[in-house]
Amino acid sequence: MNTKFSQNKSTIKLYRNPLSGHCHRAELMLAFLGLPYETIDLDMANGAHKAPDYLKISPLGQVPAIDDNGFTLSDSNAIIMYLFKKYNDDYEWYPDQPEKAAEVQRWLSIAAGEIAYGPCAVRLVKLFGMDLDYELAKQKTISLFTVLEPLLTNQSFLVGNTITIADIAGYSYISHVPEGGVSLEPYPAIRAWLARIEAHPNFVGMKRSAELVA
Repeated sequence: MNTKFSQNKSTIKLYRNPLSGHCHRAELMLAFLGLPYETIDLDMANGAHKAPDYLKISPLGQVPAIDDNGFTLSDSNAIIMYLFKKYNDDYEWYPDQPEKAAEVQRWLSIAAGEIAYGPCAVRLVKLFGMDLDYELAKQKTISLFTVLEPLLTNQSFLVGNTITIADIAGYSYISHVPEGGVSLEPYPAIRAWLARIEAHPNFVGMKRSAELVA
């Protein structure tokens, strides 16, 4: 249990789509911080994310969103930032050193850019049939992995040799990219990085599509 979370407080609510990597980022941060939380899966196919009650929590109808005892917030990277700022228990998830802090921020931008338009996008096409340019998304994925592989050959995590929120932001869609038709077999350093994250004692996985989509 996280020592900064008062026992008098209610469990943090995480509103999510269980197949969303964005939602999984938020869940990873909750889990790694040892925070008590409950997941609330929204029936997005039937518009649950646009319901008036949910729009009070997430005005743009986005997932993930959290409700931390009356404080509500959406956007996965914003949620990660809030959680570690409020509940971090003496671990440097976001380094104080300016150079390393800038590197973490760069990877958060990559999560919203290259990862979203690459590993996330190929999965959206293959898994959900979204009308996106698959070949372009696949090319972006391979270009990203071409940069990641040598980086992770020489260091354990995205920013040096300790895990940071950069790794949490990057993990979910990259680990599930085979669901988008891109193999991780040619990238042993990336696979080793994923395994190091999964070795964290509080790790929780994102369900593979086959477990939820018949």
